[in-house]
Amino acid sequence: MKLLSAEFVISAAAGEVPRDGLPHVAFVGRSNVGKSSLINALARARIARTSAAPGKTRLANVYRVTLEGGPGGPGRWSVYLVDLPGFGYARGGEAAAKDLAGVSEAYFAASRAPVFLLVDSRHPGLDSDVAAARWLSNQGCHAGVVATKIDKLTRAERARNLKTLETTFGMAATPVSALDGEGLDDLWTKIAKLARNR
Repeated sequence: MKLLSAEFVISAAAGEVPRDGLPHVAFVGRSNVGKSSLINALARARIARTSAAPGKTRLANVYRVTLEGGPGGPGRWSVYLVDLPGFGYARGGEAAAKDLAGVSEAYFAASRAPVFLLVDSRHPGLDSDVAAARWLSNQGCHAGVVATKIDKLTRAERARNLKTLETTFGMAATPVSALDGEGLDDLWTKIAKLARNR
């Protein structure tokens, strides 16, 4: 699989995201879990803005990535990667948090796109992550769990936390590191299967 191009398309409310027939794959997770950093790593370019301050993503940020080959056979194909607002934190308190949750809920209702739940591998099984997984499953759009920041763990911590994640979510998490690139090929394979076999 060869990455040909990656670009920012739009930062928008759910009703304004592209509806041109290209598949969407979305990423959701707690604030500061590393969604924007992961998109940059997948795109091999700094197309998503990152911040150490939680709650930076306020709308659905949409990126178009074009690739060649991969699961599904040869040929050029494109996919929208969608970075949704993080849950669990919002500047402005409860009202702002509800506004951010509303953006994600409206996006899911409109797109029915597969969604990867990103969880921080250092903190497996948080109540907020479990609640998000349950909600996504009820919407019929839960594609899998991605364990971010795997490079921050020792070998023993990694084995223990990945086992905890599998037990908690009922599926193996895909471990990734936006910093050193671990797991990105595996995640791209999963994205390609979802996007090319829809």
